[in-house]
Amino acid sequence: MQNIKILVVEDDENLASNIASFLADFAEVDIENDGLSGKFAATEDVHDLIILDLMLPGMNGYDILKSIRADKITTPVLILTAKAELDDKVHGFDLGADDYLTKPFHREELQARVKALLKRSGALADDSILKMNSIEVNLNNHEVTADNQSIALNGKEYDLLVYLLQNKNTILTKDQIFERIWGFDSDTSITVVEVYMSNLRKKLRPSKNDYLIKTIRNVGYIFQDENQN
Repeated sequence: MQNIKILVVEDDENLASNIASFLADFAEVDIENDGLSGKFAATEDVHDLIILDLMLPGMNGYDILKSIRADKITTPVLILTAKAELDDKVHGFDLGADDYLTKPFHREELQARVKALLKRSGALADDSILKMNSIEVNLNNHEVTADNQSIALNGKEYDLLVYLLQNKNTILTKDQIFERIWGFDSDTSITVVEVYMSNLRKKLRPSKNDYLIKTIRNVGYIFQDENQN
C-alpha cells in the first residue's frame, strides 16, 4: 500500500467508519467526528486528502474549508454532504473545494473521486492504461484502441468510456453519468446520456465490444463482461 493519509471529518460515526473501510486498501484514514477537532487535524497533521462533511457540530465544513485555505493549506478537499443544491456546491468550490459528492453515494463513486484527486495531486501513482476485453485507453495521450485498431472518439465520448472503465462492473445511474460528464450546472438535457451511450456502442461495434455496455432498465448502465466474472 502506498503511504497515503486521508482525513475524514464526518459526525456520523458509522458512515465515517464505512468510508475508512472503503479506502483502507490504498490509504490510512484518520477520522474526526466534530468540526473543531477536524479543523485542528487538518491544520496540524499532514494529509494527502480531506473528506469533509458540511453539517458538523462545533464548526461547519464551510468554515473549516475557509480557515484552512486562509492558512495556505492546499490539501485537496472532497466535500461529502447531503446538501445537493447548486448554490451549496458553488459556495464550496468558491471556498476552495476540489470536488463534491452528495449523500447517499455509491462506494465505487467515492473511491473513484478520491483516487482521481490523489492522482491529480501526485499522491497516488497514475495507472495510465485502462483495459477491458480488447479495449485499451491511454490516459496520457487519450488514445483509444480495440484489437490494436484506433477508435476515434470525440471529447465527451472519450470521457464517457473512461468513466465506464473506471467503474466497470458497477451500475451507474443516468444522473451519476450526467453529473460526472456534463456537470450539474449543464443546460443540456439528461437524455444526452442515452444519445452518447448509443454513439459509443456504435463505435465499439466493429471490434465486437459494444455488448459490454448493458442497459439496466429504469436505472442506468453497467460496463461488464460476464465472461470475465
